[in-house]
Amino acid sequence: MCEAMPRTASVERVPAAAARTLLLDAQGLLDNPRRKADEAALNALIAQLGFVQIDSINVVQRAHHLTLGSRLDGYSPKLLTSLLEHQRTLFEHWTHDASAIPVEYFPYWKQRFIRYAKRAVRSKWWKERLGSMPRKTIQHVRQRIEREGPLQSKDFEHDGRSGTWWGWKPQKIALEHLWRSGELAIARRVNFQKVYDLAERVLPEWHARDEPHTAAHLDWACRSAMQRLVIATPTEIAAFWNAISPSEAKQWCVAAMKSGELTPVQVEPLDASKPLASYALADWPERLDRASSPLRRVRLLCPFDPVVRDRKRLSRLFGFDYRFEAFVPAAKRVYGYYVMPLLEGDRLIGRVDPKFHRDGNGGGRLVIRAMHIEPGVNMTPNRRERMNNAIARLERQLVRGEAQCPA
Repeated sequence: MCEAMPRTASVERVPAAAARTLLLDAQGLLDNPRRKADEAALNALIAQLGFVQIDSINVVQRAHHLTLGSRLDGYSPKLLTSLLEHQRTLFEHWTHDASAIPVEYFPYWKQRFIRYAKRAVRSKWWKERLGSMPRKTIQHVRQRIEREGPLQSKDFEHDGRSGTWWGWKPQKIALEHLWRSGELAIARRVNFQKVYDLAERVLPEWHARDEPHTAAHLDWACRSAMQRLVIATPTEIAAFWNAISPSEAKQWCVAAMKSGELTPVQVEPLDASKPLASYALADWPERLDRASSPLRRVRLLCPFDPVVRDRKRLSRLFGFDYRFEAFVPAAKRVYGYYVMPLLEGDRLIGRVDPKFHRDGNGGGRLVIRAMHIEPGVNMTPNRRERMNNAIARLERQLVRGEAQCPA
């Protein structure tokens, strides 16, 4: 869709460095990572981010732990487990992918539940994946959980049929369908495997809340995204939660600009692209003035980090060309399997391909299989020391996590 801004007498130009600082500040990468790491700090961090993506690849550590650990030196996986499974201040569901989300947003997911359920029953793969009697399979799975309480996929018999989705059996697909449509929730995980229960039992207070009306849902989706992006196009706003369309986001932006909440800007890029017509929060200059100076340290960023996720934005604001190569055939990889960008201050200075070798006794060691430094970046003794410190910090976190939650 066209991202052109409404005609105005003057549209302010925002340098890439300023837009980069605003993004890093909003995404918690300018905060002091040495602050106390406890449940309250972690809950506040995830609220600041909006959500943290959950991913199963464990060649280093699972994505959610890496994202949080890059912002809190003292982070440990047990903190996230407590918030998800005991405190219930977070719940698991989908944004653009599986994520841990502040529980107060659960009512806004009710539109998504309904939309998914309607779309699923109209899709031809719904019957293909669930067999010839999909409703009977779903009813059977739901009734067992109603009677028996929380269950895993392994608790259901395999009737000999094979689902086509990653080889899942029909009962596993039924569990995922009931979760995606909001009837079930993730009560906990055992060895990263989901344990499902009725949503009304896992999140009784939030399950009982009314679904926000359409206008309130749109306002929340756009305003909450802008608070975490500060400067964005309607397409980027819509992509943040993956809950609305770009055209809906554009309508909201136009109204917010008229009310003075947003202002049109042109973001100057570091790559060869043209200045990008965007919207900014009206107080973006004040936010820029308040932002902390980047720490002179290096951090290894997860491939699924919210700052890394949008590859086009990464290129525009950081001048960094990044591709996730885990699903690329080994012979065609340029940099490696699970490449993590290196953030120094507010610059991306290179990338590494790490692997954590677990020893089976709650420990292990982090091996850097390859390192690539960006052109023009000098490997000074101080920079090399900062990189070694970053690798050592990550290894300590990995060993701590392995002791608590062995893979």
